[in-house]
Amino acid sequence: MTPVSPASPAAPQPGAVPGPAARNVAVDAYRGLVMLLMMAEVLQLSRVSQALPGSGIWRFFALCQTHVDWVGCSLHDTIQPGFSFLVGVALPYSIASRLARGSSFGKMFGHALWRSLLLIALGIFLRSLHSRQTYFTFEDTLTQIGLGYPFLFLLGFRPPRWQWAAFAAILTGYWLAWALYPAAGPGFNYQAVLAPADWQHHYSGFMAHWNKNANLGNAFDQWFLNLFPRTAPFVANEGGYLTLSFIPTLGTMILGLVAGRWLRSSAPRIPMGRLLAAGAIGIASGLALHYAGVCPIVKRIWTPSWTLLSGGVCFLFLAAFCWPIEVKGRRKWAFPLVVVGVNSIAAYLMAHLWERFFIDSFRTHLGPRAFQFLGAPYEPLLRGAAVLLAYWLVLFWMQRRKLMLRI
Repeated sequence: MTPVSPASPAAPQPGAVPGPAARNVAVDAYRGLVMLLMMAEVLQLSRVSQALPGSGIWRFFALCQTHVDWVGCSLHDTIQPGFSFLVGVALPYSIASRLARGSSFGKMFGHALWRSLLLIALGIFLRSLHSRQTYFTFEDTLTQIGLGYPFLFLLGFRPPRWQWAAFAAILTGYWLAWALYPAAGPGFNYQAVLAPADWQHHYSGFMAHWNKNANLGNAFDQWFLNLFPRTAPFVANEGGYLTLSFIPTLGTMILGLVAGRWLRSSAPRIPMGRLLAAGAIGIASGLALHYAGVCPIVKRIWTPSWTLLSGGVCFLFLAAFCWPIEVKGRRKWAFPLVVVGVNSIAAYLMAHLWERFFIDSFRTHLGPRAFQFLGAPYEPLLRGAAVLLAYWLVLFWMQRRKLMLRI
């Protein structure tokens, strides 16, 4: 989705924040950072680090661009929650804009359902690019957002207490469902569900309810995903990702909805205190649940503690962009990010569809050694930087011509 925080008045509806609001460029810039981090996978920092094993700085950069194996959080792990959070942030602006244009609730909800189906279908299409047949999977970022979006839309019309109640019910109910599902015993064959033999992240005791592919979410997928045509029966996702993660992901989007409502209701002032407090509370509560042994922080299965921690991080990112851009009025530096942020769906598709095209084109027209002038270790980085620049130039061209790809 590419909602761009339009400036428009909101009609008096029970969850749509009233009053005019100027365009919030910080939201576009934050979205641009999220998409840029995703597109920057083409830089292949892990390959550079492997080629320079003695370099601590490149090892650090590689870790920033790598998902943690199970428990914890890296910079790369903040991409999906950031994208989901910003869908929620943009919703109050989108609702207000459509109401101002005279759209009815029924028409808007029909559009929300259509958008949901398109996001789910697009996610499945992208996951099927290298498969012999349609690869039905629902853990992709777009499908996760699509599955939860109609519920988020309905909450956008409800008062704040409904949104907070839904958030609490989602996290509590999801945690309870996992806690009540039988944990794997000591003799469980983890390798049969694609956990490596040397896997170092198995929990014992109560936290074992959240072990990789031996949990409620994988049991659901072994039933649900095998309802679809497959080349082989589904046993487990090798990365541990799950369809049911869309439920706590909806919690992340609700936090974004809350942030978007705060921004609109406070405009032109930025509620920095609220954003910073929400960020600190989210991170602290997520860490508390983890270290108390109540629920581990695992992004791959989107545990409730991860929802809290990553949501807190998103609030802090949003505050970090709002301070210089909206409070201090310094916007020029954010222009490269805004170019990406206002066309996020186009950026997402480029990263998934165009990488090989650009790499092959560079090889054809510049030669196979064009990016080796700093030495072989840096070739993936320089080639990736060229691809990333090509992505940005296309997005810049689209922005100049007001070509915005929206769903």
